[in-house]
Formats: sequence, structure tokens, C-alpha cells
Amino acid sequence: MKRLKRKKQNAGVGVNGNGSATRDQDCGRKQKLAEIHQALISDPVDIETLRRAAASKGGLLTDELRRKVWPKLLNINVYELPHKPGRDVRKNHKDYNQVVLDVRRSMKRFPKGMPATERGVLQEQLIDIILEVLKRNPQLHYYQGYHDVAVSLLLVVGERMAIGMLDKLSNFHLRDFMDPTMDSTKHILNYLMPILEQVDAELHDFMIRAEVGTIFALSWLITWFGHVLSEFKHTLRLYDFFLASHPLMPIYLAATIVLHREKEVKQTECDMAMVHHLLSRIPQDLPYELLIGRAQDLFDQYPPSLLAKRAALQSRKSLSISTFKAFQLSTLHQRPDSVLQRLTKAHGSNSSGHGLEAALPRARGQLWGRGNKMVKMAVWGLSATLGAAVFAVAQTAMDWGPEVLLQLF
Repeated sequence: MKRLKRKKQNAGVGVNGNGSATRDQDCGRKQKLAEIHQALISDPVDIETLRRAAASKGGLLTDELRRKVWPKLLNINVYELPHKPGRDVRKNHKDYNQVVLDVRRSMKRFPKGMPATERGVLQEQLIDIILEVLKRNPQLHYYQGYHDVAVSLLLVVGERMAIGMLDKLSNFHLRDFMDPTMDSTKHILNYLMPILEQVDAELHDFMIRAEVGTIFALSWLITWFGHVLSEFKHTLRLYDFFLASHPLMPIYLAATIVLHREKEVKQTECDMAMVHHLLSRIPQDLPYELLIGRAQDLFDQYPPSLLAKRAALQSRKSLSISTFKAFQLSTLHQRPDSVLQRLTKAHGSNSSGHGLEAALPRARGQLWGRGNKMVKMAVWGLSATLGAAVFAVAQTAMDWGPEVLLQLF
């Protein structure tokens, strides 16, 4: 396997007798917090520093910081957030039944110990968030796994901000997954094998002989790993990284995970079913910081422009890739929130109803608890009896093989 060009970094921190390692960690954390704060109050906002902070070790550290930084990474004005959807968002929506089914099956995505009543409130919000974004963007098509992205946002930033973020992601980072067919999604998956070939030709050839394809990584890609990771903290760490990175970064991370498991793969019988079974079950104890660093290295060494020269990747144009440069440029001239708040007040808007504090939960821990206001909310009843739902990507997925249907459940 080729060695990746990377400066040596400590994979972990050893604590010595005088506790200097702990002090170093604390100093590093304080320095990062100070850099993020300074970047947020700069005018214009120092978006490059925020991107580096989100991608570097530890990510954005806390949910409080995520609620401040994530919107900047997506060029969202927190004082111009979408209003909460009304009940009419569910009327005559072609994806309503499928969205409800997917959300009802998403109980494991909510924190353990959350009361059922409060989880129910959040699930109703999740349904509305998804339908609202789809209603705003009729050119977009719902896919199973989309709700995994939506719930990750909801649990951190609250309903209104989640609508704004999901809307922006759907038009940029996730755009290729929201076509009427899965052709664009398959195109993105097709980057995986060329990355492996560049780094470890032997592993690449083994997987080609096994005819395993790339479908094992489908749910990783389209949910940003939210569907397959059991600990939410790991999901959030990856979201920090992906929000600050190129839209193809999730496929580079997928390649890094396969390379990390190289010995396991090569020791498996060279059989499609056996290799697919191994790779489709992602270990829960992965060294995420190490893998994030390696994924960034792979991206730097083998950028999409290099990989796309391969004939198999030239046949289709990716909307996510083609619009990314313009998206990045749009984030460079944002005003800090303090300025945005003054401008909002100057225009006569009611900032208490539109500002960040009004729209977002202060902490994920306050989403449930004895004093939570959401407990007092009436849980909306379903307005229609659930019938048999049409699996949104079944026909195309069956062309790949029946295993794809299992990837999304």
C-alpha cells in the first residue's frame, strides 16, 4: 500500500504523572474556542478558519458552537430563517406516506432514554421539515435515507434552522442523490474504486475479482454515515467534517474505511456475498480522527478532477461538483451575527421571533426533560391511514441487487 503524504500526528495522547498532557489538551481546546469565536465576530466572517476548525481534530467541540458555525458554513442568515411549516405542508404531498414510514422507523436515531411523547413531537417536526424542503424545491426527489440527514440536523439546531440547512444541503452537497433516478448516485459511488486503485492496487484487484461493487457504501454516502453509526457523537464529528468539505468527501472517507480494513478484506473469501457482508457492517470502534485526516490526505493527493479523467467517470456531470466552487465563493462575504441582528432590527423585523435564540435549542439535552416546553405540545395525529408505500428507489436498486434494499433499513 502506498504511504499517504502526511505530517506525523499523535494518534492519541498519553497522560504522564504530572498531568501535562491534560493541560496541553485544555490549552489546545481553549485556543480552538478562541479562534472560532474570533472567526465568528470578524467582518466578514473568517469562513476559512471555521472550515479548518470543523475539519481539524475534535471538530467543532460542542453543539453550542455547531449552532453558530454550521449556518456560516452553509451561508445561512440566522435572522432570516424559514417559518415553521403549517399543517397544509402535509396535504396532497406525493411523498407523505413514504416519509412517515421512514420517520416512524427512525426511533434508534433519537437519544436513548428520551420519553416517547417528546420523541413523537420531534418525529412530527421531522416529517414537516422534510416535506417543507421538498415543497420548496419541486425539482428535488425524496430518497430513503434523506430523513437520516434531517434528523441529525434537527437534534442539534432545532426545527427552523434544520429547514434552512436541509434546503441548502439538498441543493448542493446532496443534490446528486435527489434526481428522479439513481444514475447520479451511482456516478458518485463510482469514485470509490479508483481511489482504492491509486492507494492499494492489490486490495482494488481483490475487490474486482470478488465482484463486490460499491453498493455496500450506499447508505454511508446518502446519509452521511448517520444511518450506520450507533453513537451520535461520531455522526456529529463527521457532519462537522463534511459541512466544511467538498461534496465528494464522504466517498473519500468511505475509501479510507475500506483501506483501514484492508487485512480483514483480503483475509475474507474472494466471494461477492462474503466481502459485501463484511464491508456493509461498519465497525463501531473506528479511529474517526485518524480516518478523517487520511480522507483529507486522499482528497488532496487524488482530487476528483484527477479521478474523473477515468472513462467511467466522464460520462455524467455531477451537479454537486459543478456547483461547489460557486457555493464556496458565496460563503466568503458573510456578516457576523451581531451585524445581522442590527440590520434586522433596522429593517423593522421582530428579531425575537426570527433570531438564533428563538429558533434553536440551547442544548440537545434540553430537548427532553421535566421542564421542557415541548412536552406541553400536542402531538399531531396522522392525517391519513398508512397504506402500502412505494419504495422510492426500488426499481433502480433491484438492478443493482436485492442487497441494496437492506442497506436502507
